[in-house]
Amino acid sequence: MKTSKKERAYALSHFNEVHHTTLNPEGPGVVRIHLVPPLLRDGELEASVAIINGQDVIPVNRSWSILLTEFIESVNAYAGREVTDEDAKAIVDKTCANVKKVYPFVFKSRLRKDIQRIMETFKHIAYGEPVEESIGYVNMGEYAPYMRAPHRMDLMVSAMTREGKWHCNQNCVHCYAAGQNQSSEEELSTEQWKQILDKCRAVGIPQVTFTGGEPTMREDLFELIDYAKWFITRLNTNGIKLTKEYCEQLKKASLDSAQITFYSCDEEIHNQLVGAPKYQETVAGIENALAAGINLSINTPLCTLNRDYVKTLEFLHEKGVLYVTCSGLITTGNAAKENSESLQLTLPEIREILKDAVKYCYANGMEISFTSPGWVDDDYCKELGISTPNCGACLSNMAITPGGNVVPCQSWLNDAPLGNFLKEDWDKIWKGETCKERRKYSSMMLCECPLRIHRGKAGQKA
Repeated sequence: MKTSKKERAYALSHFNEVHHTTLNPEGPGVVRIHLVPPLLRDGELEASVAIINGQDVIPVNRSWSILLTEFIESVNAYAGREVTDEDAKAIVDKTCANVKKVYPFVFKSRLRKDIQRIMETFKHIAYGEPVEESIGYVNMGEYAPYMRAPHRMDLMVSAMTREGKWHCNQNCVHCYAAGQNQSSEEELSTEQWKQILDKCRAVGIPQVTFTGGEPTMREDLFELIDYAKWFITRLNTNGIKLTKEYCEQLKKASLDSAQITFYSCDEEIHNQLVGAPKYQETVAGIENALAAGINLSINTPLCTLNRDYVKTLEFLHEKGVLYVTCSGLITTGNAAKENSESLQLTLPEIREILKDAVKYCYANGMEISFTSPGWVDDDYCKELGISTPNCGACLSNMAITPGGNVVPCQSWLNDAPLGNFLKEDWDKIWKGETCKERRKYSSMMLCECPLRIHRGKAGQKA
């Protein structure tokens, strides 16, 4: 159906930014909605998606995009206070009245029903419950031509070195950032990172991850997370600084989720792989984050030393961890050196470890994901019942280095940057030839990591 004049006029006045709202912000059961509006191309409205809690990308048709935009704006008018039943009725009434300006012949009863259907669907998606609506999830490769920006930007707020000295409270054997050009830039100031957050919002990026280096090395981290409340926010950390008080500050700053890297339940192995005697602090960080009610996942890069991954899963399960991820090694930075590559698993080994891990997690109510493209093929992932990892560089995710440069992903740090986020126009970066080339590769959904391909799949043995 052709875009009507009223729809086109609405698009020109409302679809110039991402719309966001949070339902039930005090939880449990928070539902964060970011509506990435449709493009208006040659007078026709094209693709639109809603991103639920920073994870699920849901296609939204033209009329529901308008309905959802009005609903979000009406809900946000009540931000900061509890919404009563009377308020809820007023929100729906205002939404219907504004939508009828675009669709005057649609009954309000139909609009109310559609609002209820949208909210129920999004709630079920956010809670991981069965969805009655036939919605169809979007393939990122198919959606790529309509994107104005990635859906997630990784902010490398902490550099690996500061004033020429090592600036991390660990020295991991498999650190992908150590020794890479862009990871040791001079760090931006608090105000400069706030400018980056402002620009991320302006160009339509709904999710940011605070990473590094080790982001908790920054004294202004709480301030930056608090400033980023509009976004879905995530923290990637080694967990060492996550005391009870620190976790309470993260909650107060409205952090949405955290990921802690934990190599092994064996203290000696963990300490060997992180290059520091920090096992006890990391375990305490896991316990404190769980006690504070932070949405927590644990990531374990797999190698020959921690191949008894199920034992670590048993340990995490006893602690109350529900979400885990594991990966092969990213062969950049320290992980490209001989002492790391010598510890890499063969393909049959990693398949066997993953099979046992998935079996344990499914039997014990845990959710598991494997995150390294190219290590495990699509057929094997389907056999295990897990999602196949794909490269999202310059498509679903990108990264900004400590000095403000844009790179395809947070592991891609030795090539020339795509541009400087503070100094250059975003469209120039996003539509630049190198960025488009990387995005084209990612959109092909080939289940391969370009960094590993460029290095001849170094260290991965058959």
